[in-house]
Amino acid sequence: MRVGLLTREYPPDVYGGAGVHVEFLARELRPLVDLAVHCWGEGGSLDATGVQRHRPWAALDTANDALRTFSVDLAMTAALEGSDLVHSHTWYANLAGHLGKLLYGIPHVMTAHSLEPLRPWKAEQLGGGYALSGWAERTAIESADAVIAVSGAMREDILTCYPALDPARVHIVHNGIDTSLYRPDHGTDALDRIGIDRSRPYVLFVGRITRQKGVPHLLRAVRDIDPAAQVVLCAGAPDTPEIDREFRELYEELSRARDGVHWIPRMLPRPEVIQLLTHAAVFVCPSVYEPLGIVNLEAMACGTSVVASRVGGIPEVVEDGVTGVLVTADESGDAFEAGLARALDAVLGDPDNARRMGERGRERAVEEFGWDAVARRTVRLYREILGQA
Repeated sequence: MRVGLLTREYPPDVYGGAGVHVEFLARELRPLVDLAVHCWGEGGSLDATGVQRHRPWAALDTANDALRTFSVDLAMTAALEGSDLVHSHTWYANLAGHLGKLLYGIPHVMTAHSLEPLRPWKAEQLGGGYALSGWAERTAIESADAVIAVSGAMREDILTCYPALDPARVHIVHNGIDTSLYRPDHGTDALDRIGIDRSRPYVLFVGRITRQKGVPHLLRAVRDIDPAAQVVLCAGAPDTPEIDREFRELYEELSRARDGVHWIPRMLPRPEVIQLLTHAAVFVCPSVYEPLGIVNLEAMACGTSVVASRVGGIPEVVEDGVTGVLVTADESGDAFEAGLARALDAVLGDPDNARRMGERGRERAVEEFGWDAVARRTVRLYREILGQA
């Protein structure tokens, strides 16, 4: 079975949960199918590892990002000839999957990591291109032979946003975690390089600077938490100059209000992130929209308790009161920020319970979210679609 896997992100250019998903899914799929990965990058032919990178057309270098994306989609489509099935991830690659289905008469499977109708803030980033990204997603999702939702909540969102879609074509395959890679690392060299005081506990955030991840809410919430706690923000890749400016202003305000605030404005190498996760007193995920929240799994696999918003698929990962604490988000944000502060203080104030929640989180990650199982379920779906089940 020759499968074309389509994605924007792929190592070494991974900046979000969808990229992590594709990286590990591809690794586990390779022994099971004849896999070719098509991703963004400097263009070239299929390399020895089965990866082909495609760059936006040079003529569109100054054009809207949606148009540049579509140029990559066309290049990916041309490279799919000979595939038996195509599997796309995110709107950046969905159109290529749809065009491949039409051009070559092959099934299209798409994994929905998020939904454009539920991310209205993307209009701030894409302008009129947001209408194009929404069109690409709708066209692909309503025509796909199968749609994979990364959580039960995501499946509900898909069917709500796209009521024309046959529910029988929407399948749940949870995100996974490599618990042999994401595991406690008690080394401290990364902490020392960053300047974290190892004698004080710290709250950790890891993620992009985007409306979706709720970073402004977090920066306001931690103003008044236990002054003994440090705040570590591993936050980069801002969506827009506007959200970047807002983040910087809130960060500077927070730094004036309390000491021990550390901002790492870039995405760190995975071993350093694992070390930060391991030593954190609590990991915080203040997302306002999150189909699953793979970063919570990463924290849990490293044995760290989690405080997260009760949105999307997060409750399917973080068991409230067992592996962490869930906080309900509200429209204004005021109650949400107050709830985040209370939850963080509760975890910081009871280190023994935080340790127990971390241990249970590690157990849950190992038992329920292995990538090998995700790949097997995915291939089973491929075979059903191709009539090989």
